[in-house]
Amino acid sequence: MSEMRDLCMTSKAWPFEEARKVLKRFRNGPPAKGFVLFETGYGPSGLPHIGTFGEVARTAMIQQAFKAISDIPTKLISFSDDMDGMRKVPGNVPNPKALEEHLQKPLSVVPDPFGTHDSFGAHNNAMLRRFLDTFGFEYEFISSTEYYKSGEFDEILLKCVAKYDEIMEVMLNSLREERRGTYSCFLPICPKTGRVLYVPMKSVDAAAGTITFDDLDGEEVTLPVTGGQVKLQWKPDFGARWAALGVDFEMYGKDHSTNTHIYDKICRILGVPAPGHYVYEMFLDEDGHKISKSSGNGISIDEWLTYASAESLSYFMYQKPRTAKRLHFDVIPKMVDEYHQQLRAYPTQEMKAQLNNPVWHIHNGQPPESDMVVPFSMLLNLASASSAENKEQMWGFINKYAPDATAETHPGLDSAAGHAVRYFHDFVKPSKVYRAATEVERAALADLAARLRAWDGKADGDTLQSLVFAVGKEHGFEPLRDWFKAIYEVLLGASQGPRFGGFIALYGVAETVVLIEQGLNGDFVKDAE
Repeated sequence: MSEMRDLCMTSKAWPFEEARKVLKRFRNGPPAKGFVLFETGYGPSGLPHIGTFGEVARTAMIQQAFKAISDIPTKLISFSDDMDGMRKVPGNVPNPKALEEHLQKPLSVVPDPFGTHDSFGAHNNAMLRRFLDTFGFEYEFISSTEYYKSGEFDEILLKCVAKYDEIMEVMLNSLREERRGTYSCFLPICPKTGRVLYVPMKSVDAAAGTITFDDLDGEEVTLPVTGGQVKLQWKPDFGARWAALGVDFEMYGKDHSTNTHIYDKICRILGVPAPGHYVYEMFLDEDGHKISKSSGNGISIDEWLTYASAESLSYFMYQKPRTAKRLHFDVIPKMVDEYHQQLRAYPTQEMKAQLNNPVWHIHNGQPPESDMVVPFSMLLNLASASSAENKEQMWGFINKYAPDATAETHPGLDSAAGHAVRYFHDFVKPSKVYRAATEVERAALADLAARLRAWDGKADGDTLQSLVFAVGKEHGFEPLRDWFKAIYEVLLGASQGPRFGGFIALYGVAETVVLIEQGLNGDFVKDAE
């Protein structure tokens, strides 16, 4: 075993810890199907949200870690439960009232409110696949509807009929008494209305492979469970799907954790070992509520990519999966800068530290070099100070700081400059609050401006930072953070900001003098009024 594999087997990075658990399942040899199957599930009841992406990204990280410690082939599937009935109309689609007549119909037959696909389920599936393809995931997509209707699930459905009493015993023990009388693990598709029916079974015939029930109009109906005429309730469906596909690993959110034992028992009843699991904490919106596909709260994947790189989103997903995280727009700048900090650190690290570095897992063990010679937080402040309307204006300042950088040689920086302009206009500019300087602050700012006018040295961030420190000390600011807070509030309209010496070097010494003069004249306060 190579040195790298030895280190992978002891790495404390969570993807390696989970990969080693998966590998333990095959200490006696590879699975009979010849590969280890990793699955992610998606319920297309609404547009794919960022949590859906996170589930795939994290599973792919564990899959990659598994590849580093084992030679057993792997496969990743993305399974969409588009046979599920639409329980409520999403609030974030065009003309939602038009969907009300299709409630309880399978998502794969509900008309697409966007008018671009054959069904609402197909539309959401296509969006999911587009996102996954954008991020370069290697996966196989599976539609529940296609598998039910094509007969791929027929064998497992007939097993469910044969094991009906055992499956029902598991389910009934998990239900409140008032629910037990009407529950069935089978959900027939009404031949008359096309709706998914939640009705009790009158009889289940294992020999014929059929179920009998009363339709909502009271008529007795008998249907074969095969051929897409019947689907399973979602909890039995979980376990049956694992059994049918031979799933070896699946992660899901904490809201599923209380059902894990149910999924596992049903999978085993159907004659297949239950897969390994990983339960992650939920993502919360700005108000602390769980993000939801149907309500559309939180950030969409497209929205994140409007303001930052795909890699920064993967970095966010890597961080502490078992800790609930607030997912709002204000986390984006921090994630961008932390991601690039890790990229810059990677080449200098020993292999053990590299395997613990998030960028190893984000980039399948081959992270690129960072070309962000200017931090994203600094780009935001540059956009703020210059009121930049596009990234070309930003490059005029960037080249003062990094004259050899171009959009061609630094494509990541170029993209970040555009992201920073959009982020500034959408989130920073509307919340900026300028104030006038106090007398003590006016004197210090005027002194700083005078020293910068006389500056004839190199525009070096560290040296300029020392100058700013010296001015604050000489004017009696204690603690010194009050001096920097005054600079940010008077000149940038924010209570916190960049390392100001670095900002001067980027923005320009002469330009900073003008900025200070505008602040002392009250121009920013007047403009805000």
